[in-house]
Amino acid sequence: MEKVVIRMRMSMHDAHYGGNLVDGAKMLQLFGDVATELLIRNDGDEGLFAGYESVEFTAPVYAGDYIEAEGEIIKKGNSSRKMKFEARKVIKPRPDINDSACDVLEEPIVVCKAVGTCVVPKGKQRGK
Repeated sequence: MEKVVIRMRMSMHDAHYGGNLVDGAKMLQLFGDVATELLIRNDGDEGLFAGYESVEFTAPVYAGDYIEAEGEIIKKGNSSRKMKFEARKVIKPRPDINDSACDVLEEPIVVCKAVGTCVVPKGKQRGK
């Protein structure tokens, strides 16, 4: 199956809690963007997110972190598309060195995993 990957830096605007901690809902927003691209590539339509079967937050995300979110369709129904997602921290800031230092992580840190289902009504499907 085709995979979609997006990468973005978490900003101070994304920080919601003390210590510049980013709200976990930001990872779900990234998964929504990944799902939308998957549906466009598969069905030629943005579709709708119906719900999550599971969501697991596995590590904290902070302002300045670079997060890579990946998803793929793992099961297709008539109009439903079951997807799995993973978000990984790939770069982290190093304020202990100086205010602009960052490290590329040798091994990305998985920060969130999820499984969810999207729907593209039959009348809107124009894909493969």
